[in-house]
Amino acid sequence: MDGGATGSTAIADLRVEGLTVFVHGLEIQAGIGVYDHEHGRLQPLIIDVTLELAPAVVESLADTVNYEDVAAAARAIVADGHVGLVEKFAERLAVACLDDARVRRVTVRVEKPTALEAAKAAGCEVVLAR
Repeated sequence: MDGGATGSTAIADLRVEGLTVFVHGLEIQAGIGVYDHEHGRLQPLIIDVTLELAPAVVESLADTVNYEDVAAAARAIVADGHVGLVEKFAERLAVACLDDARVRRVTVRVEKPTALEAAKAAGCEVVLAR
C-alpha cells in the first residue's frame, strides 16, 4: 500500500502492539464423552486455538509459537486417555498453550460435531489469560 507516501515504512519504524497465532479447524479423533456409549470409541473434534502473544518482532520460528506444537499438545491430551467433557479437554489444551511464557491469552474452542443429531456441532470455548 502506497497511500501517496514517497518512502517505505520499515518494521523498525513501527511499534509492534501484538501478535496473534492461530490454528483453526484442527480435526482429531478423541476418546471423549460422559455417556456409556461414548466410552471405548473415538469421536471427531474440531479445535480452534487462538494465542495472543507478547508483542515481538518475528524473524524466525524461535520468535513465535509453532503451529505444530499446538497440534501436538491436542494430540497429547488424546493420548493420555478418555476425557469426559469437552470443557475439560479445552481447559487442558489452554493450560498447555500457556506453558509458553510468550502466550498472554489463549482461546480454545472445541466442537463435537456428532454430539447432537439436529445440530452442526456442539461444544465450548475456554479463555485463559495470565
